[in-house]
Amino acid sequence: MSNKFWKGMLLGAIAGGALTLFDKETRQAMKENGQKAAELIKNPKQTYEHVKEAAIQIKTIVEQVNDDLSYITEKVDELRETTPQVTKILKETKHAFSKDADIEEEDWEL
Repeated sequence: MSNKFWKGMLLGAIAGGALTLFDKETRQAMKENGQKAAELIKNPKQTYEHVKEAAIQIKTIVEQVNDDLSYITEKVDELRETTPQVTKILKETKHAFSKDADIEEEDWEL
């Protein structure tokens, strides 16, 4: 039974693929992909070099992203440390000014 299933799947895939080739754009895309694949097979050394270059570029990008994330993490940690200190200073300043304002208001009442 399983054997019939896989045969049916294979025949269905072949039939579906053949039906899609009635579309001109699909045929053109398949032709271009086939030509690219043939070039890759004909020039394995060149293909290897392209893959190697792409891997180097990806590695460089990953390193840059890693550096950027480290920098951002460092800045977030700095903000976490400084924010309570700044909040404390602002509260103290507000408190100092509100005391001065109270004193000035009392002076006016005299």
